[in-house]
Order: sequence, then structure tokens, then C-alpha cells
Amino acid sequence: MKKLLRYLLILAFFAPIKMFAQFEAVQDSVVQLYGVVMTADSLRALPSVSVVVKGTHRGTMTNEQGVFSIVVLKGDEVEFTSVGFKPQAIKIPNRIESNQYSVIQLLVTDTAFLPATILRPRPTRAQFERDFVNTRIPDDKYEIARQNTEEAKRRILASGMPTDGREATNQTLRQVSNRTYYAGQTPPMNIMNPFAWNEFIKAWKRGDFKKK
Repeated sequence: MKKLLRYLLILAFFAPIKMFAQFEAVQDSVVQLYGVVMTADSLRALPSVSVVVKGTHRGTMTNEQGVFSIVVLKGDEVEFTSVGFKPQAIKIPNRIESNQYSVIQLLVTDTAFLPATILRPRPTRAQFERDFVNTRIPDDKYEIARQNTEEAKRRILASGMPTDGREATNQTLRQVSNRTYYAGQTPPMNIMNPFAWNEFIKAWKRGDFKKK
């Protein structure tokens, strides 16, 4: 018992010191990286440049003046990417004395060569009119949304969807209510009910009984 108490006292004494040392080490490795990103040819500020720490999900973007600021660790590799420019990367030195590090990053224009496109007219006006009428134009978002909200398509989608918890509970409660309502007597037959025949005729005209 005395040995255990002695061990606990030693642990309680040295544990805060060890944790404080680890905290100091982590705090010493944190660096505030800030700077500006510009073009290499005209020194023009580049907005909306992605500044990402490689191997992590941490990053930021430059503002309208090309300025950025991000917290990194010593030894991290930071990559700068922007559309139309070659990506560049820098590595934070491990032996910097300050917890702040500033850079001026220059990005070089990345030239992209596209294949040549040759435009040729139709041989005759009749062929142009035929091709123009028969050309299939892809549906836009509004047309796709209209097609998805058609009544026939909604019925097909609804017929294949399983019932959720609320629908299953309501259906079970309705069945229990019907059995309780006609408990001790014979339920009525709807074959002679004119209202039931009216609903049947409407459903038949709508095509509810067709195979889907």
C-alpha cells in the first residue's frame, strides 16, 4: 500500500511537468504563415489562390489583394494552386526562431494548348434545315425538374419506395381501428356500395390497375 501511494505521489508530481513540456514543444512548433501571392511576370496580386498544407485538410485562400494567413507547423509543406498557373510548394523551415514566417510567392502562368477546331458549313440549305430540326438539344435543369415532377413519374417512384415508420404505423393503426369498429359483427360488403363503385370507376379511368 505504501509503494502504491508513493508511486501515485511521484506520478502526480512529474505528470504535470511532462505535460507542460509536451505543450511547450507543440507550442514552439506552431508557426503563423502569412504572405502575398503574385504573378511572376507582372507582379500582379492573385486572388482566390488555394493555400493547402499537404497531407492535411487544412487550408485557406488569398483575398482580393492576394494576401493570406494560415497556421502551420515547422516542417510542413504548403502548396499554392490556382487555375491557369503552375502549382508551387514551399517547406516551412524547422529551425526558424520566430513563430511567424512571411513569404512572397510567385506563380508562373501555365499555358494550355487545345486541339484545333475546324468549322465547316453544310453543303446545302436543305441539309442544314434537316440537321437543325433533328438535332437533340440536352435538357436543361428546368426541363429535368419538370420531367421529375410529372404525375406519372411520381406514381412510378412512389410505387417502388418502401413505407417509412410513420406510414407503416398509420396503416397498422387504421387496420386496428377497422377491426375494433366492427368487432362482434360482420363488416359491410362494398360490392353494393355506390360510392365504392364510383371510386373504382375513377381509378380504372386513371389507369391505376395497369401493369407498371
